[in-house]
Amino acid sequence: MTAGAGLGALVGLALMAAVAAAWIPPAAQDPAYHRMADGRMLLGVPNALNVLSNLPFVLVGALGLWGLGGRRVRFLDPRERWPYRVFFAGLLLTGLGSAYYHLAPDNARLAWDRLPLAVTLMALFAAIIAERLSVRMGLLLLPLLVALGAGSVLTWYRGELLGNGDLRLYGMVQFYPLLAVPILLFLQPRYSGGGWLLGAILLYALAKAFEALDAPIFGLGRALSGHTLKHLFAALSGYAVWRMLQTRQPAREDH
Repeated sequence: MTAGAGLGALVGLALMAAVAAAWIPPAAQDPAYHRMADGRMLLGVPNALNVLSNLPFVLVGALGLWGLGGRRVRFLDPRERWPYRVFFAGLLLTGLGSAYYHLAPDNARLAWDRLPLAVTLMALFAAIIAERLSVRMGLLLLPLLVALGAGSVLTWYRGELLGNGDLRLYGMVQFYPLLAVPILLFLQPRYSGGGWLLGAILLYALAKAFEALDAPIFGLGRALSGHTLKHLFAALSGYAVWRMLQTRQPAREDH
């Protein structure tokens, strides 16, 4: 697939996603979302496993930020580090925001969980655009995509405060990259390591499935809930991105 065809596919997919979102009725946050299956307390920490399972986000985020400052990760264009810096910073803040939310779940705290996560997803999307389409395009889109991600959360939360919360834009931010990134993987790569990136997408998709199956999974043996597994697999997805950066090699030099 050529870069032009890839860009056209992304635009077409975005238009279809926008039409689908407009067709779906507005959806406010279901209060039942805050009632996780595993509310057990451990050492005085409420919802302990859902809180503590955010530690891997912090560790992977810190590892990525530290590693990007060294020479172990090579970029054909040094500017390509910026989307990944935002990605790993967002991953670290996701761990902190999610732990804060799970200590006492409600909409106000959920906003602090979702805000860094939306930024993290958009930063990774910009990084892949830079690598597969154009460095200049990825860098130009980085602040716009980050603003879109953050704006989707702020728009939803403002609506909740006014009594008309709407999750449609946030849903697009969550799921559009899961569909768009595989399209970008068909383009001529500038680096090896596409398998790690595909693995990261699959792990995140699994994490979302575990989230939807929170109570049934917890009911299997009351050891781990689906939401706890969601945190672990989403953090593992971030680690797969880090392993990609560590192990990949330039496939071609820019001219």
